[in-house]
Amino acid sequence: MIILSANNLPGRVMNYFSRMLISSLILLASSILHAKVDPPNYDFSLDALEVFMPGKKLQAAIEKHGKATTIKKDGANLVHKFYVAHIRYKFPVLTQSVNGEITDFYARLPAYFLHDIFHQSIINRIGKQDIYKKVEEQAVYVWKNKGGLRHIYSGACTITCFPIFYTVYPEKSELKGFEPLIKSLEAKSHK
Repeated sequence: MIILSANNLPGRVMNYFSRMLISSLILLASSILHAKVDPPNYDFSLDALEVFMPGKKLQAAIEKHGKATTIKKDGANLVHKFYVAHIRYKFPVLTQSVNGEITDFYARLPAYFLHDIFHQSIINRIGKQDIYKKVEEQAVYVWKNKGGLRHIYSGACTITCFPIFYTVYPEKSELKGFEPLIKSLEAKSHK
């Protein structure tokens, strides 16, 4: 049996204040933890890839993103590998050019980008896709003849959804024997 006395009063008051202090600190910490966190590609703009669009000069891409590695040389046709910097990471962009003019590009997008945000940024720029195809957990989106260009974007989902690649090439090329990078990469993967 506990007997309350005046001697116990300071301990009870101190216990009450310490509980109030701890509760206040927990509430303060939880409000800080619920702060807005932007996804890694929240500030990524498709403008970063604009310099690689078909019809642009290869020299402009070199000036913006630095020296590129030549992967393939077939006469006047060159395939270069650039690295585009975003935050602390770099991701590869392959370009194909003829006589210093870019014909198409293929960007292997970082897995830390969020699919929903990247896909929506393409929709905001060129409109809703013409073709959507889903196979298991991967999807391909195709925009046909948007300003004479075909845009293809692919994303996948596991625990979260992320982009895989984005490529742009002309619908009809005046170059004899022109094959977009995506088609030559696909052909190599099936060998």
